[in-house]
Amino acid sequence: MLRVGIAMLQGARHEHAEALRGAAAELGFDLETVECRRADHVTADLDAMILPGGESTTMRIASRYESMLSALFDWMDAYPHKPVLGTCAGAILLASPGAARKPYVGAKIARNAWGRQRQSFEGVVDVVIETPQADYKRIASIGPDRFQHQPLEVQSLGADSLAEGFPGVFIRAPRFDNSSVSCTVAARLGDEVVGVQDGSKLGLTFHPELTLDRRFHRWLLNQAKQQKEAV
Repeated sequence: MLRVGIAMLQGARHEHAEALRGAAAELGFDLETVECRRADHVTADLDAMILPGGESTTMRIASRYESMLSALFDWMDAYPHKPVLGTCAGAILLASPGAARKPYVGAKIARNAWGRQRQSFEGVVDVVIETPQADYKRIASIGPDRFQHQPLEVQSLGADSLAEGFPGVFIRAPRFDNSSVSCTVAARLGDEVVGVQDGSKLGLTFHPELTLDRRFHRWLLNQAKQQKEAV
């Protein structure tokens, strides 16, 4: 059983949970997702973590009451080999954690660098890193949670482009400074670096949870399984 935490700060948290469920089904893994809403939810028995997208400044402010960001960063410092997937604002937190903490990925990043909401777009992304291969499996939605949050329907996004490349969804996306990247390039949009991997940390400036392509979630689960078996 893998236990994966999702930082419930803001953004497409429930969509990440659905993507994880689908990835686990594709890989044949047993999975428990843990909604991390308070610092005491971020525990040693978590095998991996997802930092979803959203608005990074809002996430920092919203997390102060429950000390969530400090707990997440402390967890990453204490368990450096456990994998973390940060998407959009989550990638900002990995590249620029603030509070005098060392960045978790070797790349500088700029917020909202593609423009405002109306400059959001979709594009075919080339995935550079190796990800576990598996056949797509349709899963039944778990429906609204106790807060009546219903995951978005993502079947219409990227369904026809899986054979061409990864369907990247960029929403008020941040941007890596290509010249600053000192770690592994994980994904590109043309000549633009849109994903970086630094050891166990993977930062993406787009939203893989809003597509049918679960290869980055499979990467996270596979990394978590390998690390757990190595202990």
